Amino acid sequence: MSAAPSREVARRVFAREFNDATYTFKESNEERAPVYALLPTGERANRVFVVGTLTETEDVGSESEYWQGRVIDPTGTFFVYAGQYQPEAAGVLRETEPPSYVAIVGKPRTYETDDGTVNVSLRPESISIIDAGTRDRWVAETAMRTIERVETIADANTEYARMADEQYARSVDEYKQSAMSALEKLDEEASPEPSM
Repeated sequence: MSAAPSREVARRVFAREFNDATYTFKESNEERAPVYALLPTGERANRVFVVGTLTETEDVGSESEYWQGRVIDPTGTFFVYAGQYQPEAAGVLRETEPPSYVAIVGKPRTYETDDGTVNVSLRPESISIIDAGTRDRWVAETAMRTIERVETIADANTEYARMADEQYARSVDEYKQSAMSALEKLDEEASPEPSM
């Protein structure tokens, strides 16, 4: 009896860390082996779960529809691209009027520019319109997950922690700081302004 292959867990990640995840790898030589982005905090991600404000959409396709979306979270910007192979996601990008809160599950993609810079984008599997409360819960949960990854990578002697150490010449503390900053922004938004 063969089990159906299970989907990879979608990792919660802020834009700041996502955009720094420029190293990708496969764990086998099989043609259809999953491609993983290596998060600088020492976790592999074949799929990610992100939330933010969709601020712009544009059809950047030349021969067929190919939608680009710009999604902003408290730490930075995700660029999302959907075309004929992601018809539902492309439809949401086409029909949504920015600004709107969105939740996206998708796959990280990297591409190298002519000058050798590696850019990271997101190919969505699904995009949902959400409310502010859902966005706030995602920010809080993602901040906690990011802080946990930062705190465990220092002690972890895992394959992915070592790989992140080799691939990224930066301190993971900056991701902890940006997660704390995101939580502070949430608190500021939740606190009513004092009346004069």
